[in-house]
Amino acid sequence: MTTKSTATKATPTKKTAAKKTAAKASADGFSADERAAMKERAKELRAEAKGAKDREKGEADLLAKIDEMPEADKVLAEAIHAIVTEHAPQLMPKTWYGMPAYADADGKAVCFFKAASKFGARYAELGFNEQARLDDGSMWPTAYAITTLGKADEKLIATLVTKAVG
Repeated sequence: MTTKSTATKATPTKKTAAKKTAAKASADGFSADERAAMKERAKELRAEAKGAKDREKGEADLLAKIDEMPEADKVLAEAIHAIVTEHAPQLMPKTWYGMPAYADADGKAVCFFKAASKFGARYAELGFNEQARLDDGSMWPTAYAITTLGKADEKLIATLVTKAVG
């Protein structure tokens, strides 16, 4: 007695196809969003090398990035921009990896705003880099998750920005 195999050829499901796409996108270790941010940073560095370190150009680029954001991110970014420019006018507005940022005299980003939409996160971030003078003992925060900004939050950001450049 012989039996016939009733196995059928498996067809890929949407879930399998999505996994393959995700695996392909991350084969080099970076997501599509991360690669796009790196390309933006390379473009920014080329512009800086050509002498694009002027305040008006930097602010125009920063405001253009804010204008591209979804409304929820835009509201937060505009508020942070107002706070930073008021409390740390010595910082140069610029974009950094395609995000609004504020740099010291050496052109290094001291603080930056990362929109929630940038990497599909559930919250935006206000981040501080190594140049920020926020040291407080042996451990301190360098990024803050933001979903909304109230008066107390705005006051905290003003304090942090002032300390960062102080």
